[in-house]
Amino acid sequence: MYNYLKALHIIFVVCWFAGLFYIVRLFVYYAEAQLKSEIEKQILSDQYRLMIHRLWYIITFPAAVLATLFGIWMLIEIPGWLQQPWMHIKLLFVLLLWLYHLKCHQFVKQIAADTLSKTSSFFRMWNEGATIILFSVVFLVVLKSAFNWIFGVVGIIVFSLLLMLGYKFYKRIRERKEN
Repeated sequence: MYNYLKALHIIFVVCWFAGLFYIVRLFVYYAEAQLKSEIEKQILSDQYRLMIHRLWYIITFPAAVLATLFGIWMLIEIPGWLQQPWMHIKLLFVLLLWLYHLKCHQFVKQIAADTLSKTSSFFRMWNEGATIILFSVVFLVVLKSAFNWIFGVVGIIVFSLLLMLGYKFYKRIRERKEN
């Protein structure tokens, strides 16, 4: 039974992250559409609202719930994992992921109400939050007790800084191409 639960958990985690990565990309496009001429803005905004609604409510939110339920079911099947320090940290990252998810839900609602005030630059940086959580959880689960916490924390900080520098470099290239 455990292997089926694990497979389903992994499948829905992949779907959840795919949805989170793509939804924030749609937030970027929606925010950029707000800067277009009125007719372009209306056409693009309507299309992005529809895409965001479908992605969020048909794929991302159900995948989040199912990934969580299968994860809880695995913990019920193997309660000893709750005694493992790596599992405590993983559950902390799952909590952070849910907070990130719920903040994205607020953005989805703001877009539906046409009250979103964030910029595309904000969302490009926001997208890195899910990336950092994904890297952290994968390394944590794979390495478990062999995980060196100091190396891990430093690694995540360096990775985050590299992502930010990469974003700034990409932004400069984009701005040069636009000018």
